[in-house]
Amino acid sequence: MLLGLVLLNTGCQSMFPVEQARTVNRWTNYDDTQITFGKIIPNQTTVEELKALGLDPHSSPNIKILTYLDVIQRFIPNQSITKDDLPPDIKKCIESRDCCQAYELNLDVTKSKRYGNLFLDAFNFKKATRITGWNFKGLIIIQDGLVTYKLVSGEPAVNRLEKKVRPLGPFQELDGLASRLPGMM
Repeated sequence: MLLGLVLLNTGCQSMFPVEQARTVNRWTNYDDTQITFGKIIPNQTTVEELKALGLDPHSSPNIKILTYLDVIQRFIPNQSITKDDLPPDIKKCIESRDCCQAYELNLDVTKSKRYGNLFLDAFNFKKATRITGWNFKGLIIIQDGLVTYKLVSGEPAVNRLEKKVRPLGPFQELDGLASRLPGMM
C-alpha cells in the first residue's frame, strides 16, 4: 500500500495521458508549409501550379474550397468594415462573384502531455498539461484560375502550459447539485 502511494506520487510519469492532434497533410513542419506558400505569387500563380505545389483540394486533404460569399465573411466580418476597406484584389474578386473562389488551409499539429502528481491528476485536484507543436493558416484567393491574393498566419512554435486546480477535486462537480436535484425529480 505504502509502495503504491509512493509510486503514484513520484514515479509513474508514463502513466499520464498523452494526446496528439494532427491535421492530415503533406507538410511535416511549419517551415515546409511556409516555403510552399512562399512559392505562390499573386497575379502569376495558376490553379495548375497550385496543384503541382500540393494545394489541390480534390487530391490534398484538409483544403477547404470557399465561395465568394465565404470570402465576404472572412474579410467583412461586421458592418464596421466595408468593401472599400478591402485590398483591391479582394474587392475585385468579390465583385466578380462566381469567378471568385478561395482555398483555405488550416493545419494544427500539436501534442499535449500531462505532468505533475499522478494522484492529484487522477482525482481531479490538479491537472498540468504542456502543449507543443505548430499551426498554420493559409488563404489563397483565386479569380478566373489565377491566384490574386494570399494571406498566411500561424504559430511556428506552440509551447503552452495549462494548469487546472480544483480544490475539491472530484467533488467540485457536485457544487450546485443540491439546487438541481428538485428539478431532476
